[in-house]
Amino acid sequence: MRVLTGDCRAEMPNQGPFDMILADPPYGDTSLAWDRLVEGWEAAARSALKPTGSMWVFGSLRFFMTTASRMEAAGWRYAQEIVWEKHNGSGFHADRFKRVHELAVQFYRSDAPWGSVFNEVQTTPDAVARMVKRKKGRPAHMGKIEQAPYSSEDGGPRIMRSVIYMRSCHGRAIHPTEKPAPLLEVLVRTSCPPGGLVGDWFAGSGAGGEACMMSGRRYVGCELDAAMADKARNRLGGMLNFGDAAA
Repeated sequence: MRVLTGDCRAEMPNQGPFDMILADPPYGDTSLAWDRLVEGWEAAARSALKPTGSMWVFGSLRFFMTTASRMEAAGWRYAQEIVWEKHNGSGFHADRFKRVHELAVQFYRSDAPWGSVFNEVQTTPDAVARMVKRKKGRPAHMGKIEQAPYSSEDGGPRIMRSVIYMRSCHGRAIHPTEKPAPLLEVLVRTSCPPGGLVGDWFAGSGAGGEACMMSGRRYVGCELDAAMADKARNRLGGMLNFGDAAA
């Protein structure tokens, strides 16, 4: 568990290769001073990822539309997305819907076949008769879907839905745009093998590190704000100390 202080474009490439990358960059959706798109991090992240790895990026639809050409030019290919549904949200304008969701999009290297990418989609623990189980084998991504259909076989746990409801960190967040660690844990367990290394390129308060700690993965984060990086280190250090005390 490590949190570096500095610019991720300079600090993180030498910390890889990573099995998975987490990225929660500024979306560029507001006029706030810190909310500015970061140039060039996409290519730096691509260079630090294993061919079998993938990257999850948080953002708004506007953010992904704005940066789509940059992602493609940097050597990334789209895989899938999830929607995080919050219990509360933001409503800056009276003539627009109150926004209670954010997107997280998975990308993988354009020079790697999708079938070689580690991807173990999580399941829900409940079971009913209509639930399904994946058969062996995966088709080429965006290829013939019918090659690996889902069928009702044993009524076991079903694959997790792409819309995930989880309470935000409202009232207890350390960072203003902090994501809940249990949500990040879902992504980590899906896209990083046990014991693998996760690189968190915009670490904030270290929620990604907490998710890695909960799931048995290694973690390197990077945060530009020195004060926030210290808070992230204190957060993860406190969890480690708690674990030692409990042991």
